Amino acid sequence: MALLRQEVEPSEAGLDPEALDRLDRHVARQVDAGRLPGFLLAVSRGGRVAHLTAYGRRDIAAGLPVEHDTLYRIYSMTKPVTSVAALILMEEGRLRLDDPVADHLPAFAGLRVYEAGSGADLTTRPLERPLLVKHLMTHTAGLTFAFYHCHPVDALYREAGLESAVLPGSDLAGTVEAYARLPLQFEPGTQWNYSVATNVLGRVIEVVSGQPLDEFLAERIFRPLGMPDAGFQVTAGQAGRLAELYGDSDGGGIEPIPGLPLSGRPRFLSGSGGMVATAYDIHRFTEMLRRRGELDGVRLLRPRTVDLMTSNHLPGGVDLRAFGSRPAHDEPGNDGVGFGLGVSVVVDPGRTQAPSGLGAYGWSGVATTTFWVDPSHDVSVQFLTQLRPRRSLKLYPDLKRLVHEAIKD
Repeated sequence: MALLRQEVEPSEAGLDPEALDRLDRHVARQVDAGRLPGFLLAVSRGGRVAHLTAYGRRDIAAGLPVEHDTLYRIYSMTKPVTSVAALILMEEGRLRLDDPVADHLPAFAGLRVYEAGSGADLTTRPLERPLLVKHLMTHTAGLTFAFYHCHPVDALYREAGLESAVLPGSDLAGTVEAYARLPLQFEPGTQWNYSVATNVLGRVIEVVSGQPLDEFLAERIFRPLGMPDAGFQVTAGQAGRLAELYGDSDGGGIEPIPGLPLSGRPRFLSGSGGMVATAYDIHRFTEMLRRRGELDGVRLLRPRTVDLMTSNHLPGGVDLRAFGSRPAHDEPGNDGVGFGLGVSVVVDPGRTQAPSGLGAYGWSGVATTTFWVDPSHDVSVQFLTQLRPRRSLKLYPDLKRLVHEAIKD
């Protein structure tokens, strides 16, 4: 069985063991207080795991502990994987960043963009510029999510039955066609708005490759990198390792809530958020990125392609707060952080909410999972739990601050 293991002592890797202990104790207090079920935390330097902690329960009612082979729903941490898949096709000359999406998905040929009004009085107009593949990868497409409740276009998503980003009973192709029937919130490339764009990208990958998304990812990423548990479903043999998903309870604690249906191959293959994985799987993927496209003799991407992926693509080097659509993205956590091709990128460490190295990149999932790579310190981190909170835990800034404090050189 593939298990993530500690490979080196923290002090040998230039990390402070006492600072890492403080980090563990800080997160463990969240578990002991009933605000988290349990967690796995891994800190690596130079590609070697120097700190690995599993604490608490993967299933509270059953009394099952978090273990190194526990499976997690990683939700939006699927997006960087889907982006790598698109970049593989680009290196093969089968896809380009500047391809109009409509060249691959004809339903997007007649897109319109919001102009004014709301509800029955909402007006739209034709696009001034085409929607491109790079707009999907940078979340500057003008697409949105139904849950924002801050723009007339996201109301249209709710009216169309897209509250959970999937058209009920539909597959990826049908859902993406439903997106195409709705207007964009803004002209492509003019704002940043986190959205369903990576689902559209997943459908582009299917059309260009001629394979379902899950098969393409398994063939071109999971098997070559040695990610044995990563995928879009959980087999009978894996089911006992899947962590229970929790949400906030009315009493102030946490309680089990429904998660992704994983017992069989899903009809809707979400490139935005459909994956499950273990810490070992995520470490393998993160290491490939840290090593600029190669791992253990297997090269998925050229170094310059990974450099392109992990560079800020927002115009003028601005951050998410300045370029983000308002009010959805006007928040302190977006200060000093730009966006690449499927990952966030630190562009101004002096303005970030927590200490970060210039060029640090990564992404998170709605069930409080996250990873990041800090090239300036050669550090990579992953944190895994299973909590979809209604209120902010403010956990990520604490994680980044405490990891930063552990870096000695």
